[in-house]
Amino acid sequence: MTTQTLPRTGQKRGVRLKYLTLTGLMAAMTTIMTACICHIPTGINGGYIHFGDAVIYLAAALLPTPYALAAAAIGGGLADLMTAPMWAPATIVIKMLIALPFSSKSAKIVTPRNVAASAAACILSGAGYYIAEYLLFGAWAAPAASVAGTLIQSGGSAVFFVVFGLALDRTHTKTKFLNNL
Repeated sequence: MTTQTLPRTGQKRGVRLKYLTLTGLMAAMTTIMTACICHIPTGINGGYIHFGDAVIYLAAALLPTPYALAAAAIGGGLADLMTAPMWAPATIVIKMLIALPFSSKSAKIVTPRNVAASAAACILSGAGYYIAEYLLFGAWAAPAASVAGTLIQSGGSAVFFVVFGLALDRTHTKTKFLNNL
């Protein structure tokens, strides 16, 4: 490789700064979408249904994996600290796990892999919160009641992700962002 094909150090910093900025924006949007918008309390265990996972899915389809994991953990963790603090440690881990199946390598947000990843995220979220609820409350049967809420939350988030992702794909938002790096 010639020296001309390698980005200069200043360009690398600029790319990192743009990714960090988008990471912070996605974390903030996740927090707001989780804690404030469509926040529906369920049951007596402090859980709630929300569609903040849709923003996590978008972050994972837009950002390289380390940045997407940070956006998911920070956004979900802050939302729980604001609404149900006992869930924050579990949420931080679970939200990072649900971001893992997605890929940001395509020029599009909604790809077959990312649609399948939203189904995988539903399973990971349901299993993760089931285990977390068992650890918090000590009963295997009790968490079964909250599985329906988790499925509604994850399924609704998948629908929002596809709808918003298709809209962003139609305006070539991701390509425009990547070309400006």
